[in-house]
Amino acid sequence: MDPGSNGVQRPSGRPRFVPEMRPTPLQPYFIGLSVVALISGAIAITALNLGAGLDSLVVRAGVLVGGGCLALTMADALVRVWRAAWAWMPVDWAKGLFRLVWVAAILALYAGLVLAVWAVFSAA
Repeated sequence: MDPGSNGVQRPSGRPRFVPEMRPTPLQPYFIGLSVVALISGAIAITALNLGAGLDSLVVRAGVLVGGGCLALTMADALVRVWRAAWAWMPVDWAKGLFRLVWVAAILALYAGLVLAVWAVFSAA
């Protein structure tokens, strides 16, 4: 098969991608939730830059709304990458492991999100 074509097979015989068998639950809402998280985060960061404290209502509302939306989108992405990792394992072990590294990165970022939200809501 031609390497420049849109076909599934590479010249090596391994596929270019593994099709997604079922979409994740929040896939249709992923962009919308990401936009809400971005705008809420921007409002909270702007309030902090203008001198508001971590205990400010604007900061806490932005973190609550943005953090919640970000947590949902990250959970959806985690499910999608996890499924992709195990779908690749029988086809290309290295690509499967690479996706498992992304799962670990998402989990680390999730821990950072939890710590950031905790820091805001535990501020006096």
